[in-house]
Amino acid sequence: MNEKNEIAGYDIQAVESWISENTQGLTGPFSWTRLEGGHSNLTYALLDAHGQQAVVRRPPLGELLPKAHDMGREFSIISGLGGTKVPVPIAYGYCQDSTVTGAHFYVMSQVEGRALFESEDAEEYLTVEARGRVGDSFMDVLAELHSIDPDEVGLGDLGKKEDYVGRQIKTWYRSWLASAEGAKYDDPILHELHGYLSNRKPEQGPARVVHGDYGLHNCLVDKNGNLTAVLDWEISTLGDPMADFAYALNTWTEPDDVLVNRENAATNAEGFCERTRLIERYESKTNCDLSDLPYYLSFNHFKTACIIHGVYSRYMQGQKPTDGVDLDYYRERIGVSITMSQEAAELLA
Repeated sequence: MNEKNEIAGYDIQAVESWISENTQGLTGPFSWTRLEGGHSNLTYALLDAHGQQAVVRRPPLGELLPKAHDMGREFSIISGLGGTKVPVPIAYGYCQDSTVTGAHFYVMSQVEGRALFESEDAEEYLTVEARGRVGDSFMDVLAELHSIDPDEVGLGDLGKKEDYVGRQIKTWYRSWLASAEGAKYDDPILHELHGYLSNRKPEQGPARVVHGDYGLHNCLVDKNGNLTAVLDWEISTLGDPMADFAYALNTWTEPDDVLVNRENAATNAEGFCERTRLIERYESKTNCDLSDLPYYLSFNHFKTACIIHGVYSRYMQGQKPTDGVDLDYYRERIGVSITMSQEAAELLA
């Protein structure tokens, strides 16, 4: 429990008053407990005077990019999906008055379950048998999300519906070009991949809500291995569901993978299924055409290379502190992502 006015970014008294007056079933005073994760947003679990639980979330402190950490966007998405089979927290209230605590914030229900970041999390929390069930639930939820017509749940204006992959390729290639000099790192294969991916784009089907960062780090899982909630919708938009699916596959590491995310990724623990099972499950639930799946895998590895390249460039230019940072690891990840993008693209040849 925190003392009043001791939490950075929150005027405790003002926020508790707003919650008590604008949400049903929550009454101050509250105890506050910091929750980790969530793209640096300031996220706290709340326990009210009657034992009711909730979560409050606001952007991080400091100067933010114009569209980053959009609390209203997140709130509208979990509100829209609340009546569907996609497990999301209950949306309790959204405060648009930044005078309350210096930024917009929203309140949602607290959902039982645990996010899995590393293999130790999975080994500590789940039995081997439960780990074997996570993959099916992980794909079932994604398939359900991609089955929803965004117009029917009030999310039709979430973003542009056309040419999602094309717009993403342009955005991240511009990022690479802007970062190359500062990173002191360029790669001709990346430029070849840009041309290939731009010219080989599959025709996009109906736009769906795409999470954008769908992985076990952004899901809550119960002790039985079932997903209880999908979290962190801040970069969600409308787009091509196959790109979202391929991204999820790329997050699901296997023990024999070359450096992708982390050697101790959650799905490296004993009992988790292989990616081939995820593919079979998603296909069975959606009846989608997977003939272009290698393209989408290549696209996501290309995108990952560009993202890491931008981070690496900021480190190299002294824009981010490098204490304790393994810059060789970042550089290696860029190269591995380019190689994996190239290998996936070659499957289409």
